[in-house]
Amino acid sequence: QVQLVESGGGLVQAGGSLRLSCTASGSTFGIGDMGWYRQTPGKQRELVAAITSEGFTNYADSAKGRFTISRGSRNNAVYLQMNSLKPEDTAVYYCNVQRFGRATWGQGTQVTVSS
Repeated sequence: QVQLVESGGGLVQAGGSLRLSCTASGSTFGIGDMGWYRQTPGKQRELVAAITSEGFTNYADSAKGRFTISRGSRNNAVYLQMNSLKPEDTAVYYCNVQRFGRATWGQGTQVTVSS
């Protein structure tokens, strides 16, 4: 099994930046796609950004040009650099990894952007 620990969330003013980190431990061999999702109360969890094991990236339209996803060289970490943050980016952000067809989620980290 894979365990994920997220960090880096917090309170920031609009226009500021945050860097989220997600570290994988346990059975990390075979980790493929990694991604960040976010969720606000009453809404479905949505994809923010994803990165394949080959380094190909995919972003939600709301994240394009502001957020950058990257992964560690040993495929045991994924990061989300968030710039020019907006109040509508306020959410709980979750890390997700795919390994042999199974998805694992982190516990979530709160990001709050004040106007």
